[in-house]
Amino acid sequence: MKKAFIVLLLMVPAILASGQSTPVKWYSIEEAVALAQATPRPIFIDAYTDWCGWCKKLDKDTFSHPVIAEILNSKFYAVKFNAESKDPVNFQGRTFVNDGKMGPTHQLAYALLQGKLGYPTVVFLTAKSELITPVSGYKSAKDFEPMLDYFGGISWQKQSYEDFLKTFTGKVQ
Repeated sequence: MKKAFIVLLLMVPAILASGQSTPVKWYSIEEAVALAQATPRPIFIDAYTDWCGWCKKLDKDTFSHPVIAEILNSKFYAVKFNAESKDPVNFQGRTFVNDGKMGPTHQLAYALLQGKLGYPTVVFLTAKSELITPVSGYKSAKDFEPMLDYFGGISWQKQSYEDFLKTFTGKVQ
C-alpha cells in the first residue's frame, strides 16, 4: 500500500503537467524580424509596462489560454516588449532608445503606439515589419481570439473587422 501511495505521489506532477498548454514563445523584436524574413509570418507585439495591472491580467488570463497561445505560436512571431525598457532596439534600420526625453517611454513604444501611450497595447505588423495597427486595452481570451485570427491571415486586407466578426466561429468558450 505504501508503494502504491508513493507511485501515485510521483505521478501527480506528470498528470498535472499533461493538462497544461504550451506557453507563448516570446521573441525579442530583432529575433522576430529575422524569423519573419526567413519564414514570413506577421509579428505580434505586446507593449507592456512593469507597473500595469491590466498588462499582468492579460498575461495571466489571456496569453496563458491554450487557444490564444496556440494561435500566437502558429500564426505569429510574438514579441513581449517593455515600453519603458532602457535597452536599445534595432528596428527598420534605426536604433530606438529610451533616453529620458519622453519620460519613461522607449522611442520604439512611442512609434509603434503612434504616440497613444496606453497599456496594455498590442501591435500587429506584417511579415515585412510594416505597421498594421495597434490595439489598446485589455481583452479576454474570447475577445482576443477573433482579432488574432483576423490579423494572423489576410482577412484584414479583404474585409472590415466588423464584417469578419459576422462569420467568425471561435474555439474559446
